[in-house]
Amino acid sequence: MPTASWKGKVLAQSDDTVVVEGNYYFPADSLDLSLFEDSATTSVCPWKGTASYKSVIVDGERNKDAAWYYPDPKPAAAEIKGRFAFWKGVEVN
Repeated sequence: MPTASWKGKVLAQSDDTVVVEGNYYFPADSLDLSLFEDSATTSVCPWKGTASYKSVIVDGERNKDAAWYYPDPKPAAAEIKGRFAFWKGVEVN
């Protein structure tokens, strides 16, 4: 089962992931929300739309903007709406 972890903590785990451009997108209900905080950061992808970010916090350490998601993706990326992907040292196995 695909699992996202950082600093030994499981951030998300699900058999219901979608892979886009090599990134695993996890459903929102698979995240351990106690390990995330909202971020004001956004970025724009020409075909997916505007991404929003969350920072990960484990044992007092913050990994700023380590998770991203598309709350309202463009039609070509509709399958990842409400799903989260990771980077910045978060391991997905």
